[in-house]
Parts: sequence; structure tokens; C-alpha cells
Amino acid sequence: MTQSKQKILVVEDETAIAEIVIEYLQREGYEAVAQTSGDRVQAMLIQQNFDLILLDVMLPGMNGFDLCREIRKTSMIPIIMMTARVEEIDRLIGLELGADDYICKPFSPREVVARTKAVLRRHEFAKKNQDKTSEHQEFELDQAAFLLKIRGQKVDLTPSEFKLLSALAARPNNVMSRSQLLDVLSDEKDVYDRTIDSHIKNLRKKISKYLPERDIVQTIYGIGYRFDPS
Repeated sequence: MTQSKQKILVVEDETAIAEIVIEYLQREGYEAVAQTSGDRVQAMLIQQNFDLILLDVMLPGMNGFDLCREIRKTSMIPIIMMTARVEEIDRLIGLELGADDYICKPFSPREVVARTKAVLRRHEFAKKNQDKTSEHQEFELDQAAFLLKIRGQKVDLTPSEFKLLSALAARPNNVMSRSQLLDVLSDEKDVYDRTIDSHIKNLRKKISKYLPERDIVQTIYGIGYRFDPS
């Protein structure tokens, strides 16, 4: 049976750029379609299945940042943001909203293809290892719904916190080093050991509100962190 092509949605209001990107993606065997308005994207996502979105920031209608935020409320489809706004705050906002990568204009179409391949590989790897619901007594981590529930109550996590918790929960009672956890967030820029520590600290604080008597995410001093469902 022939494997279906992975489908990419290119959201870009500059037609010339969109056409070049689509041409290069098609050369690599992807199916790619374009959309010029941010307001129309969510309707397309309902009507069609896509494997990745290449999302421009400056769009007519809904801008890329707002659109990324809205998509992340219901979907973990990989998103690569494209923009000429190279200021640090824009880059950080894009990633904090849940973007998987960030490409600054002007860019090479070959770079876009390379980034697309890399993000899709990471996403497929994560699905193979984590595309299931992990249930540990009163602790429910639903990968498909991008949702954490503790004792039936939803716990709001940032994308980075969810990725780290998912990685730890996939290997219960095994210690993961900071280096391994850095790899989990390898699609984010400017991530250091102290960034991991900060995310884990916030994660533990949120979990402790619902399970004050248990230490689910444990610090193993000098080594890393461990998920203990017991």
C-alpha cells in the first residue's frame, strides 16, 4: 500500500513566497497548500487534516501569534512560525505560545524544508513513544488531548511544561538528566539547564495544588528528575 503524503499548510499572504515554499515542499514529496488569511485557517483545519503548519506572523485578519494561540487550545499540530520580526521578544512570544520552531525572513526555501523535516521527525517520534493516555492512579496525562487531569480536575500547563511532564511520565521511576530534558525542548531556542529547573519548579508547584501529600516529580540531586506515580 502506498503511504499517503504528509500535508503541509502554508499560511503566508505574500503569494510569491508561498509559491516558492510550496514548490520546494512538493519536490521533497510533501503535499502543500496555501492560505493567505489568518481568519480562514481554523475552518481549513476542521475541513482537512494537516501534518504541519508553516505560519507567517504578519497576516491579514488574525495575526500569526493570535492564530497560534487559538490553534493550541485544541490541537498540538506542529507549527513553524515565519516572520521578518526578528526582535527577541517576538521570538520568545512565538515559542511560548506553542510554536515548534521559528524561521526569520529572508530565509532559504531549503532551510524551510530542512526545518519542516526536523519538526515532523520529532513529532512522529513523540507520537510513537507517547501517543497514548498515561494513567497513574489519580493522575491522568492525555497526549491526544494535550491535557493533564489530577483527581478529575484540569491542570493548566504551558507547552514546555507539558512536554517535560510527558517525557518523564513515559519513563516512570527512571531518572532523566537535565541533558535529556534539554533534548525534549530542543525545538526551543535559548534553553539552558536553569530553564529546565525553572519549568520543573513551576510544574511541581501546579501539581502540588492537587496532590499536596505526594511528590510526583522528584529531584534527584546532581543527576536530574524522576516521575514517581506511586
